Amino acid sequence: MYRKISAILIPSLIAVGIIVYMIYRVWDDLLTALQHIVPIYLVAGVIICLSAWWLRGWRYNRILVGLNYHVGVTFSTACVFVSQTVNLIVPARLGDFVRIFILKHDYQTTYSEGISSLVVERVFDIIAIAILGAASLFFIPDLPGWINVYIFIMIAILAIGFGFFIFLIFVGELTTSNKYVRYILTMLDEIRRASLSLRSLFILGASSIVIWMLDVFVCYSVAAMFEQQIPLAVIILAIVLGNLVKAVPITPGGIGTYELIVSATFAITGVAPAVAFLIAVVDDLIKNLVTLAGGIVSIYYLGDWVIPTIKSAISSKLEGGKKPDT
Repeated sequence: MYRKISAILIPSLIAVGIIVYMIYRVWDDLLTALQHIVPIYLVAGVIICLSAWWLRGWRYNRILVGLNYHVGVTFSTACVFVSQTVNLIVPARLGDFVRIFILKHDYQTTYSEGISSLVVERVFDIIAIAILGAASLFFIPDLPGWINVYIFIMIAILAIGFGFFIFLIFVGELTTSNKYVRYILTMLDEIRRASLSLRSLFILGASSIVIWMLDVFVCYSVAAMFEQQIPLAVIILAIVLGNLVKAVPITPGGIGTYELIVSATFAITGVAPAVAFLIAVVDDLIKNLVTLAGGIVSIYYLGDWVIPTIKSAISSKLEGGKKPDT
């Protein structure tokens, strides 16, 4: 019981602590910045965010087609919405496991196929943001020293990502009598089937780049709402760094850590700390509220059975126990 509470409470307190500290530092300037907003850009940001979510659902649909599961785009989008909504509430990206059980319930996929579909999605996401982040560096002069570590991370991600795809080419030739290794090889073969054809590489790669550029344009709209002309390359870098930090499950949904790194990146262009913080907060708020709303609608769309499945999936992972019944 105490393990469950601490696993959720401690990361949540860290997120709240970061946000409160940042607000305390810039409180007076925040009130001034809020008086000079252009609301139409807020509407634009929400519309762009919704478009990005639909494209995420469409991309996940293509991944499932590669595994020979023909589901509707509405269903695949709902799966993504629900899993990401749970990720906003609990740490360690436990919501990803919920998607596996939804697929098994409605389409009788195996657990390995569910995990494989998630791996393909994550690999293309990570490579896409690394490509965008690396490209943005060519358009930003005088980068501060603290960004060097992230440059190294982006280069490492690209090298590992492309090396992974090369490794997948030879997976089909490997055999073993060990059942655990055989399970891993089966999953790798599923990843290869879903992603390694020229058609899949193009579709998933191009859609991933567009998805993350839409994510960037949400933030660009928020910056315009506060009448800030931040260079597009800097916004790209900020979103990339923010999501690299989010990948480390310190807080639920990366709340707090995301705002910290995004606002720090904006500061390299001379944006006032209060305004940089507001842009980061509103950007993340739009994305999280759209995710939450989409998750609630998706739960109703998928059916009442999803709620106990979510509870069982989270409980089993927090306890390190067995898979939930579906």
